Amino acid sequence: MKLKHILPIGLCMFAAACTTQSGPAKQHNNEWISLFNGKNLDNWTVKIHHHEVGENFAHTFRVKDKVIQVNYDGYGDFNEQYGHLYYDTPYSHYHVKLEYRFYGDLQKGAPSYTLRNSGLMFHSQDPKTMPKEQDWPISVEMQFLGGLSDGQPRPTGNMCSPGTDIVYKGKKLESHCLDSSSKTYDGDQWVKAELIVLGDSLITHIINGDTVLQYSEPTIGGGVANRYDSRIKIDGKKLKQGFIALQSEGQPVEFRNIYLKDLSKK
Repeated sequence: MKLKHILPIGLCMFAAACTTQSGPAKQHNNEWISLFNGKNLDNWTVKIHHHEVGENFAHTFRVKDKVIQVNYDGYGDFNEQYGHLYYDTPYSHYHVKLEYRFYGDLQKGAPSYTLRNSGLMFHSQDPKTMPKEQDWPISVEMQFLGGLSDGQPRPTGNMCSPGTDIVYKGKKLESHCLDSSSKTYDGDQWVKAELIVLGDSLITHIINGDTVLQYSEPTIGGGVANRYDSRIKIDGKKLKQGFIALQSEGQPVEFRNIYLKDLSKK
């Protein structure tokens, strides 16, 4: 998502009741479950702007060499075709971890702010509630940024809030995004990201083992998301649970080793 202040406009949103994991996800280290089988996108659902839910336009999200790859080789102009790949089970209290890396060049026509930019959306609305022309899901984002190899700091593990509000240091955050305290990671190196979500309470971002950001009280509100179903958006409603999604917004990126621990059972 874009790093700038954005005035509230209406938004949309969110998830079904939190459930415990069953079925295809495999147990890992007794408590962790694997969300990605390394072979295909089973148990994941695509939603791309300008397309109906379930349409994986131009094979944007694909599996290659046991990673989930975001690739635009079937695109012409990017045409604001922001996309998200949703895991099919919603969660409330959980710890998720994954690795990501950027590669290649920004797709033609993608906004400059999306250069080496992706993210993990959480507490998201169900993609089935998103109209064809809705651009961003109502959700909170753990934003991933890559360094530009120019010697300038560019932290990753930031927070952005399409259609939502959060509380930071005891006050409602007025800006759309919030920088973390992380280091800058240049090049195509793999970066380890972890997110600990405790319902509508504390949220913690971790990068390569370091806690880089904490905030709380996610609620529906704010701006950025557009052309949503107005029946879904209820400003001020606490976000207690939702879906997890990997983002595509113009920059090729890869994800691997995606695991989740359901903390609601504790």
